[in-house]
Amino acid sequence: MSNTKSAKKKLSADQAKELLKILKARFEKNKQRHKGIEWAQVEAKLEGNAEKLWILDDMETTGGEPDVVGYDKKKDEYIFYDCSAESPKGRRSLCFDGDALASRKEHKPANSAMEMAAGMGIELLSEEEYRQLQQLGHFDLKTSSWVQTPAAVRKLGGALFCDRRYDQVFLYHNGAESYYAARGFRGSLRV
Repeated sequence: MSNTKSAKKKLSADQAKELLKILKARFEKNKQRHKGIEWAQVEAKLEGNAEKLWILDDMETTGGEPDVVGYDKKKDEYIFYDCSAESPKGRRSLCFDGDALASRKEHKPANSAMEMAAGMGIELLSEEEYRQLQQLGHFDLKTSSWVQTPAAVRKLGGALFCDRRYDQVFLYHNGAESYYAARGFRGSLRV
């Protein structure tokens, strides 16, 4: 994320127009992800929310390929998930959270998944959300993604991640301080 973009948290008119063009093309190409949702309604919500557009741009520039995956009628919010085929390239080689990052004495990664997500303004997918995403396509066939981890597991030093292998979605555990070139995280955003 560039300093200019983070300082103002608002895209220029041209940047916003380009992002909306990208999001619309992805939306139309992947209609199975958002049955019953019309792009015009999503676009109207986005155009009225500069901060959410900025966050979606961050999701896009880090390789997440965000797309609409649902609508929460009670809250009147559209739900975006990272829908890149593999874990977003710009969000890999990260340990799980800040405590895990601080605990590493050598070979520290550049950041942690939880801190990066918070800095971007998104939430890591939960296991349930990850499994919902996998109902919409085949994701993480070669990579894996950190997911939200119960406090009891994290307290014992662990963290959870998921992937898809053998046409099945798997949930695994690892030390929270571990990081791998093929493990990143997927996020969600409500608009």
